[in-house]
Amino acid sequence: MRTSLSVLLCGAVSAPAAAAELDVTLQIPQLDVAEYHRPYVAVWIEGADQRVAANLAVWYDLKKKDGEGTKWLKDLRQWWRRSGRELQMPVDGVSGATRVVGEHTLHFSAGKAPLPELAPGQYQLMVEAAREVGGRELLKIPFQWPIAKAEQLSAQGSAELGRVTLALKP
Repeated sequence: MRTSLSVLLCGAVSAPAAAAELDVTLQIPQLDVAEYHRPYVAVWIEGADQRVAANLAVWYDLKKKDGEGTKWLKDLRQWWRRSGRELQMPVDGVSGATRVVGEHTLHFSAGKAPLPELAPGQYQLMVEAAREVGGRELLKIPFQWPIAKAEQLSAQGSAELGRVTLALKP
């Protein structure tokens, strides 16, 4: 009995604490335009100093031959200036193909790539979208780290993005 109790206690002591989680749900709206192209999208976190704390997702056209799709990443202007031009694409676990119209949810756990352990402070979730023969839009959702309580924050796009929701779980 003592042996199994001590094994259970040792397992409880060595078990890692549950990591904070972020769920990002973003909507790509249906646009009534003559020539529709899927948007390039970048999702990242930046600190109060406007430096990139984490690149979470970059969606672009992977199918263009000779990596031609990377040529248009600079149309994601804010992301490109802050960190995009320093990255060698594709980035494992971050970059991927453009997405269709609809709602898309991304899940991140603190301490697991691509979301590092963040220092305590003020941050902003940044979501930028740009579309060929279309527009560009940038949404910001401020949040505090570490997460004290579960909450949902959101921002509403007006053209290239629909509603973007950030669900925080301690």
